[in-house]
Amino acid sequence: MRTVSADSGSPWTVNSAQGKLVDWRELWNAREIAAFLALRDLRIRYKQAILGAAWVVLQPLVTVAAFTLVFDHLAGVDTRGVPYVAFALAGLLSWSYVSRCIARGSEVLVGDSALVTKVYFPRLAAPLATLLPPLVDLVVGLVALAVVCVVLDVVPTAGLLLLPVWLLLLALTALGPTCFLSAVNVRFRDAGQMVPTALQVLLFLSPVAYSAASLEGAARYAYALNPVVGVIEFGRFVLVGGPWPGTVIAVSTAVSVLLAVLGIRYFLRASRAFADVI
Repeated sequence: MRTVSADSGSPWTVNSAQGKLVDWRELWNAREIAAFLALRDLRIRYKQAILGAAWVVLQPLVTVAAFTLVFDHLAGVDTRGVPYVAFALAGLLSWSYVSRCIARGSEVLVGDSALVTKVYFPRLAAPLATLLPPLVDLVVGLVALAVVCVVLDVVPTAGLLLLPVWLLLLALTALGPTCFLSAVNVRFRDAGQMVPTALQVLLFLSPVAYSAASLEGAARYAYALNPVVGVIEFGRFVLVGGPWPGTVIAVSTAVSVLLAVLGIRYFLRASRAFADVI
């Protein structure tokens, strides 16, 4: 922002094309709005839910049971010594967090159109707030995974110390697509309708029920261009002692950083017209 004086001598502000990508101080000052949006999403999610938090456990367990039948018993997926149930559940936790952030983030501005048009706050706070509620589901899922590991005698490794790094990488992976889709959906409402189908396709293109370790050479690097690949494989290494993902994590992280920068840039540019087109 820069200050400009009009002929009358009254100062006013305009957006400057130069400067920082994100005004972190302004975002920090809007933390209460982000917390409000996150808490509201949690209340809506669990309001009048009969199973409540139990559904957060049952849903991935049912999915893992289906994966076990198809990929373990029928396809014989190589899990590098990790029991398949723990292997698949660890991958599903990473995927579930990213997909829930993207699904909710794509609708956050359209769903809060009254707030966007009537209240001033840094618009970037809205998609950032959608990264918080799925953390509750993730914590519940981690508890379920811990129980599974105890039952299956899966011993934690030193990789568990990298848990905070994995959590940061999860948020980074979800950030770019969330910002981009939330902005696109304001102008093109059918974009939000395409997100569930795209996520369903991406689920089977990501190593949730299988491992990317069997790929070698150029195919392995090409597969790692999917940013979810690295965080899933890294999550298995951290949570259940899976194999170290190697260069896959570097390639996927680089793509995640690039998508985050591009997604935020597009969001900030598009946000100037949100109130006019929402």
